Amino acid sequence: WVKLTNGLCLQVLSSGNGANDVVLQVNIRKIDSGNGPPRYRVMMSDGRHTLSSFMLSTQLNFMADENKLVPNCICLLKRHVTNILKDGRRVVIILEMDILKPAEDVAGRIGDPTPYTEGQGKGTQAAPNPEPRPPLQQQNRNERNRGFSKDFGKKAPSAMPSTPGGSSKVVPIASLNPYQSKWTIRARVTNKSSIRTWSNSRGDGKLFSMEIVDESGEIRVTGFNQEVDKYFSLIEVGKVYYVSKGSLKIANKQYTSVKNDYEMTLNGETSIIPCEDSSDVPMVQCDFVSIGDLGNREKDAIIDVIGVCKGVDEVTRLTTKTNKEVSKRTLNLMDMSGKLVTVTLWGEEAEKFDGSGQPIVAVKGAKLSDFGGRSLSASFSSTVMINPDIPEAYKLRGWYDKEGHTMEGESLTEMKGGSGGGNTNWKTLSDVKTEHLGHGDKADYYTCIATIVYLRKENCLYQACPSQDCNKKVVDQQNGMFRCEKCDKEFPNFKYRLILSVSNFYWTLFQWCHTCTHTVIYANAHILNSCSHSAFDEVFQQANFNTFVFRSRVKLETYNDESRIKATVMEVKPVDHKDYSKRLIMNIRKLSAQ
Repeated sequence: WVKLTNGLCLQVLSSGNGANDVVLQVNIRKIDSGNGPPRYRVMMSDGRHTLSSFMLSTQLNFMADENKLVPNCICLLKRHVTNILKDGRRVVIILEMDILKPAEDVAGRIGDPTPYTEGQGKGTQAAPNPEPRPPLQQQNRNERNRGFSKDFGKKAPSAMPSTPGGSSKVVPIASLNPYQSKWTIRARVTNKSSIRTWSNSRGDGKLFSMEIVDESGEIRVTGFNQEVDKYFSLIEVGKVYYVSKGSLKIANKQYTSVKNDYEMTLNGETSIIPCEDSSDVPMVQCDFVSIGDLGNREKDAIIDVIGVCKGVDEVTRLTTKTNKEVSKRTLNLMDMSGKLVTVTLWGEEAEKFDGSGQPIVAVKGAKLSDFGGRSLSASFSSTVMINPDIPEAYKLRGWYDKEGHTMEGESLTEMKGGSGGGNTNWKTLSDVKTEHLGHGDKADYYTCIATIVYLRKENCLYQACPSQDCNKKVVDQQNGMFRCEKCDKEFPNFKYRLILSVSNFYWTLFQWCHTCTHTVIYANAHILNSCSHSAFDEVFQQANFNTFVFRSRVKLETYNDESRIKATVMEVKPVDHKDYSKRLIMNIRKLSAQ
């Protein structure tokens, strides 16, 4: 049995905003909103009175679309904002609501509620109805005939402050729609893109976009050309601004992961003014998904995730299909589920990321892939936050410092035979052999701790392209010029590159592998080329019997009709003995439990 909250109408009309946690019975109808997303008007009942001034925020449309919110169901109203129209009528925007009891479990309408009018409950008695009240179904038809004012969304003067200019009252982002003309929002910038340019037959142009958030929701904002010059340098991520008179249209979900059916475009009449009093505006709105639940999500889903950065790779450079170079960095996140997932950062985010100290990393709007099991990519429209000031981050840090740091974690990215390139797929060299890694259609990646026992010196140096980030071998043209086929250019010089064949030792197993890294050799390739024979040998001797962490790639290759496993070292790092000891302790505990 669920008891309705008495005095609901007075609570809602007097509270303005906030989480009221009141229980009520619902009646709902759909409103024609033109080309935009559908809107739903809701009538609430507390068993004594009804109030038909409620509107479902578009973020909650799924409750009606999925037939969760239907007439006569019992709901818990958790959060709302109240707006006042020009004629003084109130409209209550529902921001958060739970279904306590479905309609099929309720025996029709509870009580005999009458429409509420302001003044009731304040020492005055409502006038009796002169005529019998029509059935509820007839009331619904009357409500449909009245329509709904297009001007809903103006904030009550007593609920929120005026804008600096005083031209309009501040309204919540959740109440914005294309049918309003005068409005102002007060919101915090959570993400700002770089300036992007284009050039086509219609001319040149530039744009930037940002994401802003308030207590009610979030919205994407884009500025073009003159608005870029006017506002880009003004906007700072993390700051709060008053924004008014932007153009609203239906959001193109292909280019944004922001949870709003509308998006805003800056225009010549737009005003953006910094707000000094910003303590009550939230930093960010995220709907975090547990890493352990990623396996149940659809491929290409856009999700928010938070975790501890357990490991991070070095920055690499890739060339896109349009011959643009972009930076890339992969890191590993783990949360309280004990699962790990790789997250790829791109561009400036990849270059500036610092994974020291195992920070808490939150990514808003990451794209889920099934590459190597499950992996995430933070696109240019994603928001990456390091040690964010949010409750989830503090909770995760407390858990990790207390107990999570002792866990090795199970990586989702390497569920399919260790593919995906993550650095947490720990194996011994004997595991590589017994598990037949590299024999599949795709290469397998693994990480191991091994000791170098021999370095092959023969043909370890080659003449490489002098261009930055290009290490291809050049061809001597015999005329003082050296040609790089990849760059399709000739150069008067070259750079020496070092490529090594290394024999690694782990317990009783050896493995030959190839590496281009200089980590195992503490000398520059040009120095090696110019040093004496004895000095050359000494450099290689000093590298022997040193232990490193090797991240390797193995793949079965065929050459001259002979198939064999080729192992290539992708990265070499010094051993973190503290982390290595923790992992060994965890392995001992697992074995003792068996």
